[in-house]
Amino acid sequence: MDDKWIEIKIVTSSKYIDLLTSILYDLNILNIAIEDPEDILGREQGPLTWDFADINIFEYGIEAATIKYYTKDIHVAETSITNITKAIYELTLKGSYEGVFEIQRRDIFEEDWANNWKKYYKTISIGKHIIIKPLWEEYQSKEGDILIELDPGMAFGTGTHETTMMCLESLEKYVQKDTVVYDIGTGSGILAIGAAKLGAKKVLGIDIDPVAVDSAKENVGFNKLENIEILKGNLLELVTGKADIIVANIIAEVIISMAPQVKTRIKSNGLFICSGIIKDRKDDVLKALKGEGFSILEEDTNGEWVCIIAKLIGMDNE
Repeated sequence: MDDKWIEIKIVTSSKYIDLLTSILYDLNILNIAIEDPEDILGREQGPLTWDFADINIFEYGIEAATIKYYTKDIHVAETSITNITKAIYELTLKGSYEGVFEIQRRDIFEEDWANNWKKYYKTISIGKHIIIKPLWEEYQSKEGDILIELDPGMAFGTGTHETTMMCLESLEKYVQKDTVVYDIGTGSGILAIGAAKLGAKKVLGIDIDPVAVDSAKENVGFNKLENIEILKGNLLELVTGKADIIVANIIAEVIISMAPQVKTRIKSNGLFICSGIIKDRKDDVLKALKGEGFSILEEDTNGEWVCIIAKLIGMDNE
């Protein structure tokens, strides 16, 4: 049946969440859901701390977390399970992984889960003024708020992942009134929408995934923005003009491979904001960017993730 999905759930120790996430990213598994007791226990406790907590988050104990992802392709499911298990086995032999590890799969139907995840997704504040609000949440806007309303569906980008947060913070810092922004791998469209709400003149969101393209278009509509265009395909195939800022929240390997393309689609002194980079791959990305003529302005870190802001200088590429 078309509405049947395969859910793969990984049970791990909380301290290995970033490690498992990086393994999944390397396997091009980007649409993940994380349930970690540390998100509740590790923050300041107050009278409202538990109001939105689901007791199921402690299903495997207070030190065990879960990562879930979904696919309709049985081959993708089986191959990913094999590759993840092999990677953890090799890390265990090296002494780099000593935590809980269990991997499970089950068949579910869209109507069973399409709305269940929403109870974990709440309004959050990012940077100085950005507010990410799920469509179904109530929020009383304050003066100065830059409100992004979102229903990410199956597309990557809710604002809760460290890499998305760093990209939004960087956009808040560098987007100006006349800025043209390209968002590569737009996912839910959150970065494209953020750039437009921050005052960009024109924003282009690009993704090769039709599900992401549909999701991004819907979210642009929810935010009533007319200066964003969402396209399906490849940057070089779709775009001939050049941007002041290109943002890409993908993975290190893709950023490295696309650096030469980005250079041809960015103005002199333009910025390339890139994240989705696990710490271990940071130096590889820096080397690739410098090799293409970029100067590194900033290197931000959140958890095990890195966001690099690079400037294209030293040439007239207009």
